[in-house]
Amino acid sequence: MCWSATADLVAGTGITAVGVVSVALAARRPRDLPLAALPLLLGAHQIIESALWRNDGGTGPATLAWAAIALPLLALWVPAGVLCAAPRAARRRLLIPLAAGAGAAAVLSYALATRTVTADIRGHTVGYALGLPRPELIVVAYLLATIGSLLVSGDRGLVLFGVLVAAGAVVCVALWRQEYISTWCAFAAVSSVLLLRWVARRRPPVRRR
Repeated sequence: MCWSATADLVAGTGITAVGVVSVALAARRPRDLPLAALPLLLGAHQIIESALWRNDGGTGPATLAWAAIALPLLALWVPAGVLCAAPRAARRRLLIPLAAGAGAAAVLSYALATRTVTADIRGHTVGYALGLPRPELIVVAYLLATIGSLLVSGDRGLVLFGVLVAAGAVVCVALWRQEYISTWCAFAAVSSVLLLRWVARRRPPVRRR
């Protein structure tokens, strides 16, 4: 998981398979589908990074695809998915992380369209650079959208996932400051397998005739 092309490929394939099962289980609860599909998205994300390893980083299509998923797409996908699945009582407060995610996604999409994102292989990790202006504000909005939405979701399973992802963010910043984005995305991808259990527990019972 971000340690080599093989590790990314193996992990990505396994997490993608979990995502397929998760989506199948959520088919009878359409509001859960965006979050149920998150392991599928994050697994594919790791597979893309395995291609980036083989290309020795750089600025090619794999780098751009990886950044597009990690930055604007997840900033909007996660809070929107949480809003869809959350209890009715929590939906009003979830508009705040959704707005933060929409703002972050807009800024990051513009940056990706007008700047060049680069990937640098650094031993067993990958560093990404985009040269964002005022990155601290974007990071705050991104974390509010992704982690914040999970923590205030009002759903015990999603809160647990949020706590785990938040802890991973702290660890990744402490250990790999320059490679934080890559390592945290890998950690989040592995953690997302918890969503399979969340989906299974929310699946409505099959009615017998």
